[in-house]
Amino acid sequence: MTQIIDIAEVARRTGLSARALRFYEARGLVAPLRTASGRRCYGPGEMERLHQLLAFKRAGLSLAKIKTLFDRRPVNLRAMIALQLELVDEQARSLADTRAILSSTLSRIDRGEPIDAATFCSLIRHGDTIMTDEAEKWKTVTDRYMSEEAKADFAEALPAMGTTFDQAEYAAKWKDLGGRIKAALPLDPASDAARAFAREWFVLLEPFTRVATPAMWQGSQQMYANMDKWEGQADPGFDAEVFGFIQQATAAAKAAGHDVGPMPAWSKG
Repeated sequence: MTQIIDIAEVARRTGLSARALRFYEARGLVAPLRTASGRRCYGPGEMERLHQLLAFKRAGLSLAKIKTLFDRRPVNLRAMIALQLELVDEQARSLADTRAILSSTLSRIDRGEPIDAATFCSLIRHGDTIMTDEAEKWKTVTDRYMSEEAKADFAEALPAMGTTFDQAEYAAKWKDLGGRIKAALPLDPASDAARAFAREWFVLLEPFTRVATPAMWQGSQQMYANMDKWEGQADPGFDAEVFGFIQQATAAAKAAGHDVGPMPAWSKG
């Protein structure tokens, strides 16, 4: 015998209020049965629909998207998940940018800088503009050299990287290292000083190395090998001459049997 339950029991089982259930009914998301006296009640089919609705909401879908999915037969679950994943990735990138601004501002406060509310708001507005501009510049460059697989891997990995370090301070470290190497050139790639620079380079690169897939690594190597074609369009903190020197210093160190620092785990297999 099919079990039919009333709206009060549905509310208890799902955690939804009776008001929410009536709202979803009004939006065409669920169609409860009616008793002879007109009271709402739910059978197995209606309960399954409610559980799907709650699952989709937890995945972040809007009610409009859920209604669209419910109205299609059959439901294209893969398309829905792919679209929602794009949205989640974008939200993650936005959160990573916000965290970078907050972390950088907190560091400045801890160093004793007088940051008041007005200054903080200005930093946020300025930071948003810089990050947006920088992201656009880098996208123009990376689109030339990154495969679709590499782009997908980056989209998954970058949010995790953004939660582990201060991006603004990280960029400043690259500028500092790139400047010191540039000032030391010309330098014998096989010298102890060159090997020290190479090791410092790969230690600083470790946050990327830790999450890099083969596609990400190959795309990055190709991009920087062609740095002379896009230099000035985006700023990694060093120029093509510095990158070329590091490549030579790394090759010389490896040939001599020296450890140059962290490498991707998959490259050691």
